[in-house]
Amino acid sequence: MVEVRFFAGAADAAGHPSTRLEVADGTSVGEVLAAVAAGNERLTRVLGVCTLLLDGRAHGDRATPLDGGEHTIDVLPPFAGG
Repeated sequence: MVEVRFFAGAADAAGHPSTRLEVADGTSVGEVLAAVAAGNERLTRVLGVCTLLLDGRAHGDRATPLDGGEHTIDVLPPFAGG
């Protein structure tokens, strides 16, 4: 089971703060993101510029395969301010 949590503008684009889905062993992080963004062009665009955390750690490789365990992907859009 993978939980994808959206923050700030990513949550706005997704229309909800999180979603959970069952994925097969070996499904990549990128495939999970494509599945949650299917049919949502705005979310697809936002995902292209977001930082990802996989199980609480910064993660940039969307090709990383997931095992069958529990995982959390946090989607963090760019932040501005000072």
